[in-house]
Amino acid sequence: MFVLAEQSSVGNHFIAELRDVQIQQDPLRFRRNLERLGEILAYEISKTLVFSKTSVNTPLGTSETFLLAQQPVLAVILRASLPFHQGFLNFFDRAENAFIGAYRGPHVEGEDFTVELEYLSSPDLTGKTLILIDPMLATGKSLEQSYRSLLRYGIPARTHIAAAIAAPEGIRYLQSKMPECRMWIGAVDDHLNHNYYIVPGLGDAGDLAFGPKL
Repeated sequence: MFVLAEQSSVGNHFIAELRDVQIQQDPLRFRRNLERLGEILAYEISKTLVFSKTSVNTPLGTSETFLLAQQPVLAVILRASLPFHQGFLNFFDRAENAFIGAYRGPHVEGEDFTVELEYLSSPDLTGKTLILIDPMLATGKSLEQSYRSLLRYGIPARTHIAAAIAAPEGIRYLQSKMPECRMWIGAVDDHLNHNYYIVPGLGDAGDLAFGPKL
């Protein structure tokens, strides 16, 4: 598991601004910070992908370089993931994309919640690299259900999970349910509260990016 906050980098500035209640008043900056964090994690994931040696013609000669042998498939869980996903798309600009409409069902105090999945579109995943993108990894249940649903479109060669903020409970859950997947996390927080929100977290990423929902 890769955790960006364990290193000293400008990425910590973006995470700090995502959390800051004053800076959160600017939705454009909140979205942009999610996008920039997505770009950093996309770059880190790219180091693990397969590259092939290629010749590029320049006006003055030929240059040898290494280019991606295959673009990944970016799978985004709506709606909070859209700015985060854009960061990945900025770097993997020829990637195919999958879109998943998943959300938490009603939550009764003292009981677990269900995950509702209402929309799914995906290209063929057979033998490809899949990157599942969701900024908030809380319980891990929506990510697992999304992943299982995507498998009807083929079995990927490898799967990466990218999150801006994660709770230890969600990490342990995915490690037990999806051990074949590698996780890329901006920061790992302390715990989930009784409503299954990450503490200290940053609040509701979807509302902060796009406004409150009814």
